[in-house]
Amino acid sequence: MKTRKLANAIRILSINAIQKANSGHPGMPMGMADIAEVLWRKYINHNPNNPLWFNRDRFILSNGHGSILLYSILHLTGYNLTIEDIKNFRQLNSKTPGHPEYNNLLNGIETTTGPLGQGLANGIGFAIAESILSKQFNKPNYNIIDHKTYIFVGDGCLMEGISHEVCSLAGTLKLNKIIVFYDDNNISIDGNVKKWFNEDVEKRFKSYNWNVINNVNGHNNKEIKKAIQKAHNEKIKPTLIICKTIIGYGSPNKSGTSDVHGAPLGINEVEATRIKLNWNYSKFEIPKKVYLKWDAKKKGQKKEDEWNILIKNYKKKYTQLYLELKRRLNNEIPKLFNIKIDKFIYKTQIKPENIATRKASQNTLEFLGKMLPELIGGSADLTPSNLSNWSGSKSFNNDNSGNYIHYGVREFGMSAITNGIALHGALLPYSATFLVFFEYAHNAIRMASLMKLRLIFIYTHDSIGLGEDGPTHQPIEALSNLRIIPNMNTWRPCDQVETIVAWKHAINRLNSPTTLVFTRQNVVQQIRDLKQIKNIYKGGYIIKDCNKFPDIIFISTGSELNITIITFRKLIKIGIYTRVISMPSTNVFDKQSEKYKNKILPNIIKNRISIEASISDYWYKYVGINGTIIGMKTFGESGSAEKLFKKFGFTINNILKEAKKMLIRNYSNNKI
Repeated sequence: MKTRKLANAIRILSINAIQKANSGHPGMPMGMADIAEVLWRKYINHNPNNPLWFNRDRFILSNGHGSILLYSILHLTGYNLTIEDIKNFRQLNSKTPGHPEYNNLLNGIETTTGPLGQGLANGIGFAIAESILSKQFNKPNYNIIDHKTYIFVGDGCLMEGISHEVCSLAGTLKLNKIIVFYDDNNISIDGNVKKWFNEDVEKRFKSYNWNVINNVNGHNNKEIKKAIQKAHNEKIKPTLIICKTIIGYGSPNKSGTSDVHGAPLGINEVEATRIKLNWNYSKFEIPKKVYLKWDAKKKGQKKEDEWNILIKNYKKKYTQLYLELKRRLNNEIPKLFNIKIDKFIYKTQIKPENIATRKASQNTLEFLGKMLPELIGGSADLTPSNLSNWSGSKSFNNDNSGNYIHYGVREFGMSAITNGIALHGALLPYSATFLVFFEYAHNAIRMASLMKLRLIFIYTHDSIGLGEDGPTHQPIEALSNLRIIPNMNTWRPCDQVETIVAWKHAINRLNSPTTLVFTRQNVVQQIRDLKQIKNIYKGGYIIKDCNKFPDIIFISTGSELNITIITFRKLIKIGIYTRVISMPSTNVFDKQSEKYKNKILPNIIKNRISIEASISDYWYKYVGINGTIIGMKTFGESGSAEKLFKKFGFTINNILKEAKKMLIRNYSNNKI
């Protein structure tokens, strides 16, 4: 059987599914079908019987608008994706959404793609993970971790700035097991890209230190095979294969135009395409011979069986390494970890030290790093400022099994690569930068939350308290932006103990990401009992209280908590019954029972004031419409932290003034 007919099966499934949905992008699946046929049938190691086989090659569709290409491949090769699933493309609750989604419903999707360029970045994360793990676990004659990462990209992926960030890094790190196929069809939504994208891609990637294979006919089976073989022979550099293709290949009237990029072909053009491709079957009918040629179950099972024999022998010879890998793959916390970290917390509580929470985080990393070899860190050229390394940190490059990645000034790329490392499995990644630069990386953080990845984002220099760098670096709105992302837990601890608890909570959170936000300036270590320490895990708790029902409640976080507690003492002295809530994580607090939340913040008490050096509006959900928010309403300014806090009202006198105004306004109180 001619291979073109096998590729045409992808084209036919794609155009009919899109037409039935009356929505989708037929151009890319039609244009890249020949490349996909060669790659998936001849080169990718995978097992449809067990899509999560750990040593499988990874395939990422970075140009995720062409999702029906991947769904068609998974269906044809034997994954648990039926023809009915193909027919339900883009329908509510289907296994085949508009863009590929990483979830438990459909294995075979390695990552959620759609925002262009991020899939490419995720793939580089996969390759970094493979490189690190292979050096940690492989032994002579036991290459138990040895797989490639294949990525499809289009013009849009390469136009996005993130592609520069991550491909530059991939070349520097010599990630030779990455093979990227560039769908060079010269067409995007607005038309021919030569008007806005005419750079020399070959020279660009060669400058990144990539192996570039140019001028490959993406519709010629032999040329595609030859290019892939050359890529496999490359031992140092990642490879970019530039494939000249025709968008919408097979469509008599729309191929080669932007008309076929993002809209159904139309009933008449679907029929004309069927005739041109000589496909003499009904809409969703695939001949049995075609299915047999595509079916990868037997071949895939053989590949995995061979690997299982290797693992069985490896287990006998390197038992401890095997058990360690198994633990990591199962996302199991080491035995005694929680007991030991609890002792660390209590020891820190009884030996207080007034240090910045970024330093408290580094002290915690010093403890964690020795217990968690799966912990892989990195910073976007701010390691001395983020304090995101520890004494055991070793810089990663492709020649060693380092555990710390120097990302350079690449915040977006770093975050999306971190997502890829987390997706790969057996590693727990964290990355770090200043909080204000989270905005560069916002979409990657959103994707981590969408995919519920187990990873940690560290952000330091968390408020106007960073001082003289001024409003360009003072992240007054960032905390609110992070807190409203679904599935994300954001922590802003006030001292060492809350910092360690936040780290412990993040390590134990197996199904979603965590953000840890730390101060540049020193903070005061607070006094608490064991019950209060346990309640930190609930996101918000009473840190100071009166012996009667409170007249007023303060809610605060981070560095502002200490001035709130000093204000509490002054009010208690004059007989104002006051309570202080430390709320290091609003996200975690919101998940607590109504009983607990009402105990901490009784509904009956309307006198509430929040104190946090971030944007004000977020706090209305806790203080109520009649509450008072001491927060930021403008951007910050350049000046010392002390003067800035005074200027913007983060002082004991201002909190006292606002408390008295509230009490007078809401009811007469002869104590005032």
